Amino acid sequence: MLKKSIFLLALIYLTSCAELQTMVNEYAVEQNKPLTSFDVSQGLKEALLIGSKEASNILSIKDGFYKDELVKILLPPEAQTISKHIKKIPGGDDLVNKVILRLNRAAEDAVVEATPIFASAITEMTIQDAFGILKGDKNAATEYLKSKSYSKLKSLFMPKVKTSLDKKLIANLSTNESWHLLTQSYNQVASSFVGQLADMKTVNSKLDEYVTNKALDALFIKVAAEELKIRKDPMKRVSSILKRVFSQQD
Repeated sequence: MLKKSIFLLALIYLTSCAELQTMVNEYAVEQNKPLTSFDVSQGLKEALLIGSKEASNILSIKDGFYKDELVKILLPPEAQTISKHIKKIPGGDDLVNKVILRLNRAAEDAVVEATPIFASAITEMTIQDAFGILKGDKNAATEYLKSKSYSKLKSLFMPKVKTSLDKKLIANLSTNESWHLLTQSYNQVASSFVGQLADMKTVNSKLDEYVTNKALDALFIKVAAEELKIRKDPMKRVSSILKRVFSQQD
């Protein structure tokens, strides 16, 4: 009986080892198969899906924009004149600082909705020159996505930004309301006799397109950073297709 049990255990052990070795061999064959354009396309899409999700997560947290000097949103270019004449506006510094904080809070709120928008654009895109992108610059896949889908992403993302600009995210005041207070105060001074002497120009600027552009630019910056991690760090390749595709570049 003991001999029979030992024999059965040995048989099970050897069978398991054989199955394990077969799996290892199959995996090795799979990993070493020549990459097709489809393989590379799928790998790049997955890298961008992971990168866009991570980018959205990074930017959507509190101060994801505001405390990141690389993507922090400042006043629109046409409103820079406000900063130049800030001392002429009662409470000007405080008004500007509150607007800048709310601009960034609105962007942080809006990018929560970015992941499914990016996912749709990435899934639908066709990569015919897959190998060129794979072997291209460190952010080649991100730049390809940007060039092919920016307009579509913008049209889908802008309504999210508009909603965020109207949300009362800080002290029961929305970004648009805070912006209106700032520009109204500035324009009153700019339209006065003193303002005209100082050659101050009134400011009329809608925030939705400006914040949308800034938020999308920030998202692509972060997606590119995530693409670079996947290209350079094997530990960031969390699926078999990522391992297959990007290991070819090591």
